[in-house]
Amino acid sequence: METKLQRPRVVLAEQNEQILRNISSIVQQHCEVVEEVRDGEGAIEAVLRKQPDLIVLDIPLPTLDGIQVVRRLRALRNTCPVLMLTGFEDHDYIDAAIAAGANGFVFKRIMGRDLLLAVREVLAGRTFVSTHPGN
Repeated sequence: METKLQRPRVVLAEQNEQILRNISSIVQQHCEVVEEVRDGEGAIEAVLRKQPDLIVLDIPLPTLDGIQVVRRLRALRNTCPVLMLTGFEDHDYIDAAIAAGANGFVFKRIMGRDLLLAVREVLAGRTFVSTHPGN
């Protein structure tokens, strides 16, 4: 009997439909996207229900922002790795995301360059932070 290798399971949380399609297209090169949500509460529910290997999470989301989602997941003792993805190009957001318990951070403007690498790094148990898009 042939054994099929299982791809890492990922939940995506992004409010913008077009950006969500782009993220999904990149992530599906390495992972199985098990759910896509468009708000913070939905992200928490999806992680608790699906038990993914990773969540890729935008910062500005309706109901709860991405940093609040990470804080809630960690308060629930959920250890699902979190990769933050955002258009905010400010290091204060990186610091806040990492302090909340995120495992990685990618700027949307350079997600074509960094997202797949970040997914692999975070799934391997390492931290990944994009260099600033201007660098």
